[in-house]
Amino acid sequence: MKFRILLVEDSLEDIVLTKLAFSKSNVPAEIDVVNDGEECLSFLRKEEPFTDAKVPDLILLDLNMPKLNGKQVLEVVKTDPELKHIPTVVLSTSKHKVDVEESYERFANSYLAKPIDFNEFLDLVKEIETFWLKIVKLPNSTE
Repeated sequence: MKFRILLVEDSLEDIVLTKLAFSKSNVPAEIDVVNDGEECLSFLRKEEPFTDAKVPDLILLDLNMPKLNGKQVLEVVKTDPELKHIPTVVLSTSKHKVDVEESYERFANSYLAKPIDFNEFLDLVKEIETFWLKIVKLPNSTE
């Protein structure tokens, strides 16, 4: 069974790096990508053009995006009875205390700062993989 990740990211470079890092993983992951908060909500609600979207096991959410930002997405996802069970990890370049605090106030499951160095980013993805894909028991898990 593949682990489904929804990557909500507007930076093409970060999308490529994240996919590359997960491709080096031992856990089979299928990564869907949306580029802004509005697309994220449409994907999760299976609205056009995402009517065939699968519910992700994990959301990796950037904060600084066009249309709806990550904090606004968190507010919607974590108050929606149909979506709030999906673990949502903020993955942002911001290390500002206010961004961290406001993300947790909106019920982010964790907050991770993206490292600039690629090898450090690979290490971070391995930690995400270990914790969220191997250790944690998730609601959608069938094991």
